[in-house]
Amino acid sequence: MILRFFLLQIKAATRSLVWQKNLALNLVIGFFLFLFAAYLLMLGLFIKQILNEIAPHKDHYVLFNGFLLYYFVGDLLIRFLMQSLPILTIESFLHLPVKKASIINYMIGRTAFDVFNYLPLLILTPVIFTIVVPYVGGFHAVIWILTLLMLIGCNNFLVVFLKRLLGVKPLFVAAFAAGIIALVISDRLGLISLSGISSGVFGFFPEHPMAIILPLIWLIATYSMQYYFLQIHLYPEEIQKKKSEQVQDHTESQILKSMGLIGSIISVEFKLYLRNKRTKTMLYMAPLFILYGLMVYPEATSYHENKQEILYMLIGVFMTGGLMLNYANYAFGYESAYFDGLLTKNIDFTQYIRAKFYIAVLISTICYILTIPYLLFGFRILLINTAMYLYNIGILAFILIYIATYNKKRIDLSRGGAFNYQGIGASNYLALIPAFLLPFLIFLPFRYFGHPYWGIAFTGLLGLTGLFLSEYFIRMITNSFHRRKYIMSASFRQRL
Repeated sequence: MILRFFLLQIKAATRSLVWQKNLALNLVIGFFLFLFAAYLLMLGLFIKQILNEIAPHKDHYVLFNGFLLYYFVGDLLIRFLMQSLPILTIESFLHLPVKKASIINYMIGRTAFDVFNYLPLLILTPVIFTIVVPYVGGFHAVIWILTLLMLIGCNNFLVVFLKRLLGVKPLFVAAFAAGIIALVISDRLGLISLSGISSGVFGFFPEHPMAIILPLIWLIATYSMQYYFLQIHLYPEEIQKKKSEQVQDHTESQILKSMGLIGSIISVEFKLYLRNKRTKTMLYMAPLFILYGLMVYPEATSYHENKQEILYMLIGVFMTGGLMLNYANYAFGYESAYFDGLLTKNIDFTQYIRAKFYIAVLISTICYILTIPYLLFGFRILLINTAMYLYNIGILAFILIYIATYNKKRIDLSRGGAFNYQGIGASNYLALIPAFLLPFLIFLPFRYFGHPYWGIAFTGLLGLTGLFLSEYFIRMITNSFHRRKYIMSASFRQRL
């Protein structure tokens, strides 16, 4: 029966119009995936030389084991953002004499064929023969690789379970993510050593072969968690109940109601972000934007001061404006499914554009507030982040929304954001120029004459000026919207 499910899924995928229209894109993605796999294989073949460069006087086996825990933490994050959930039209089988256990086992087992489960083998296979076998011997090397394979499977099942659980118990998933983030921050601050823990843990299993039962138990546990979750949430009434509860939860706040039409538009935008797969994917990535500084600031002190300012500006734009850039860049594309309905309503489109600007400012403001703790790395980091924040809300937000009026690509919000290039056009790439190049063009003349902080201050001052001229910019964007709305509407009607 499971084989029959698999064959039905292949037929459904290859017969769909989406597959036929995206065949060329799939081939291009497949080509780049092949190149990526080749790079990973080369990394595995030359890992011994690389480790020799990193720590020439340290055992390669111990050093490689020290990296494994970082890999599994990063693998969890990447899988959560990019690994898609297996889809099966359950309702089509519930009225047939098909065992529910077969449906559930197929849905879980299908994730075992995900590409993320096999890419690590391109590195681990050469490592076994070049590093592990010479150090611990053949039998213990088998225990080592079996341990890693089971933990890769655990990550696979755990991530799928967490993504399913997110719609039911988001606080539990948030608490789990907070625990992972706390571990990473503690490691970066030197409170704990994840590399030391990793080296000890992964060195323990080959020395004590019977301990392999521990990852086996964890593998069975992660599989069982998914199984019992799907067993409870398999029926349509459960899905309908979940949807109705979500609709009831997202009621408008009194603050938004007091803002009139702007508040109503903002409320609709929030619901759009919270209820659709593609927009929720970007919300999941928000911690990446905020925590990016932890990966750079501790190391940046070794750079020359001029390089530090450029690097800090880049990070400041990214952390305080990255999430806003994603919203404003697709400000109208996200509404392509009901854009015609908007045009038929008696809406003041100046207020409509103003609402989008307010949302962009709100997103950037929240991100800026969350970056304030980076003050611990130096007061100038706070100054630079503040200047970049002002630039983002006073200049970049208007530019992005204006460019968005030239976006004619329809977006299907029900599809995830991972490896999804739908809705991306030339205007979206054009928006990256003012985001990451314009601040440096403003800054460089000041740095050339020996006044880098004047350049940073001037960038922030431009942002403040843009805020004072916000009504002018909003009218300019509204005029562009009126000129382009029927062109956008005609393009959005073109189905995928």
